[in-house]
Amino acid sequence: MTRSLDIPAMDRIDTLAQELAMLQDRGKRRIAFLGSRHVPVVSIHLVELVARSLAQEGHNLITSGAQGVNAAVIRSVLEVDPARLTVLLPQSLERQPGESRSQLERVLHLVEKPEHDDLPLPMASSLCNQEIINRCDQLICYAFHDSETLLSSCRTAEDMGKVVSLMFFD
Repeated sequence: MTRSLDIPAMDRIDTLAQELAMLQDRGKRRIAFLGSRHVPVVSIHLVELVARSLAQEGHNLITSGAQGVNAAVIRSVLEVDPARLTVLLPQSLERQPGESRSQLERVLHLVEKPEHDDLPLPMASSLCNQEIINRCDQLICYAFHDSETLLSSCRTAEDMGKVVSLMFFD
């Protein structure tokens, strides 16, 4: 069965051209990774492979400090070139789980937000995701269909004209 591709709406033509140009650009990019804390084991290996490959190509990666996808990105980039990694925390390092702290202490470019320590974690995470998106050229997101915060972050990135790659676990 063949399928035709829909022609993009006229107001999306400039955006499409911009996205195609960015994908063809051989220059180094700032690529953000966001994703779920709860990840199937097989998918963790995929996240690690993608992050490691992008770091080896010389791209700079930006993520947060949570378990799951973010921890996989951190682990992979630290093995390749720690200078290629920036981690933005939603709150201070002291507020991060113990299992994350030892890994985060090895990150060269770690940005803490102690001013968000009094906020609920979902709100602090949303603010953190927004800052990560502001700093990147491209967003790669791994989520479930009911991951509201992550899906909202992807919509925000698209509205800002960022190239967004959204992959679902379910």
